[in-house]
Amino acid sequence: MSDAVLRAELARVATVLGGDGIDFVLERPRDAGHGDLATNLALVLAKPQKAKPREVAARVLSELRLPTSVVSKTEIAGPGFINFWLAQDALAESAQRILAAGPAYGRSEFGLGLRVNVEFVSANPTGPLHVGHGRGAAYGDAVASLLQWTGHSVIREFYINDAGVQIDKLARSLWARVQQALGREEDLPEGGYHGLYLAEAAEQVLAEKGRDFADLPAEEGVRQCRAVALRMQRREQDKDLADFGVHFDVHTSEQSLYDRGLVDEALVLLGERGLTYEKDGALWLRTTQFGDDKDRVLRKSDASLTYLVPDIAYHVDKRSRGFDRVIDVWGADHHGYVPRMRSVLGALGYPPEFFEVGLIQLVKVVRGGEEVKMSKRSGEFVTLRDLVDEVGIDATRYFFLMRRHDSPLPFDVDLAKKQTDENPVFYVQMAHARLSGIFRTAGRPPESVTGPLEAGALPAPQDAELLKKLAGFPAVVEKAAREREPHRVTTYLDELAALVHGWYHHTRAVGAPEGIATEQARLLLARAARTVLANALAVLGISAPDRM
Repeated sequence: MSDAVLRAELARVATVLGGDGIDFVLERPRDAGHGDLATNLALVLAKPQKAKPREVAARVLSELRLPTSVVSKTEIAGPGFINFWLAQDALAESAQRILAAGPAYGRSEFGLGLRVNVEFVSANPTGPLHVGHGRGAAYGDAVASLLQWTGHSVIREFYINDAGVQIDKLARSLWARVQQALGREEDLPEGGYHGLYLAEAAEQVLAEKGRDFADLPAEEGVRQCRAVALRMQRREQDKDLADFGVHFDVHTSEQSLYDRGLVDEALVLLGERGLTYEKDGALWLRTTQFGDDKDRVLRKSDASLTYLVPDIAYHVDKRSRGFDRVIDVWGADHHGYVPRMRSVLGALGYPPEFFEVGLIQLVKVVRGGEEVKMSKRSGEFVTLRDLVDEVGIDATRYFFLMRRHDSPLPFDVDLAKKQTDENPVFYVQMAHARLSGIFRTAGRPPESVTGPLEAGALPAPQDAELLKKLAGFPAVVEKAAREREPHRVTTYLDELAALVHGWYHHTRAVGAPEGIATEQARLLLARAARTVLANALAVLGISAPDRM
């Protein structure tokens, strides 16, 4: 509430000083010495007014009308930032809000009314999911969760790339494996798939259909292998993702875009807008008019369509389904495709904010200080299944989300398996378990500890620091949702866990030497901290164990 009160008052002052509706930031400073909250309002106001920011900051402070129960101290810092120290009463009030809200603490409604489609993973159904897909799964799922926590209406979607050359190679590779399974000479197609998983699939096909299946004419055998391979790979991908805690609301097939006529409709739509032209027997799209570095081919001279066409049809379909935002999670190797798609959607008249892309950088799996190159089963890469089986779902998710999604990630398997404070996810989960242990010692379930928290009954500096950190959780969730940056939550969890462990070692709740009032206040504080840890982990799809 103190954050909301301060934000509202700053907005009022901004209006008084000629900045009605101006966009400013109110956030927790990295350095605790800079207060509990800080704003750049003065710097934002000063720019259009061509004034000195520190002078504007002084005017802001002179106009503020805040009770001492909310803010105890203010300060102008640096080029014109304003720092605020919250009063003890405000901190105690924040703890009461946590206890009242429980599992809902941290939720907000700033995205209310916005429909968002988050499309992620969308791996070609040509083999097992690798660790890069896993990182995209963790990221996309966490972004969707953050948006839901902030009031957005969210649909998680998986786009099945079941049309095109790669699927043809998959079908011919499986057919070759079927022949090889019976001891026949059959080479894999050029650029085909060599992993052990297709040899396993061939054995399964023969078990289901019988040995006579291998005697079909090659064309018919390949046709049936296409359907079988797609079904098998999709089933395996769905299982791997479900076991990773990732579930989708919608699966959209690329082939269905052709079958429903949406690809043809997209070409007609582009033509009606005057965005296409014929040249050298091919159909081109005028993307240079909208920021692309060159025009793009839609239909080649041999009448085949480029992959850009179904992608356009897919995003037109998303728009027709009523989404205000679409967030696509792609591999970093697709970075050049982003401005191309953005220019096409701009040409169709879609607003700039409609289309967003999160680019996922590579994951390097490390064991014993050396990079792990491949899995026996895939023959080419480390699978998501292998990693989860070795280190567990929670550690895999947490490690995937510890860094910015657009930064390369070294995944240290040895560290992820450690049951010590060195392991970040173990450290955070142990903080929750320790807080749960306090209530076991007290012989009371956390929910039984109720009543007002008296700030004056918390004399230790560790008490106040923990309270301040807990109060900042809703702002972290909102910032992470706005910026599409789940790593802000893991960073917050790391910091909160450190404070919890420090508080646990330096103070006593049950049998507090300061007296019964302090025991009650610390039990309330422990319950609040336990709630926030659990909520922050829940945002990321990670468990909060009571014992470890």
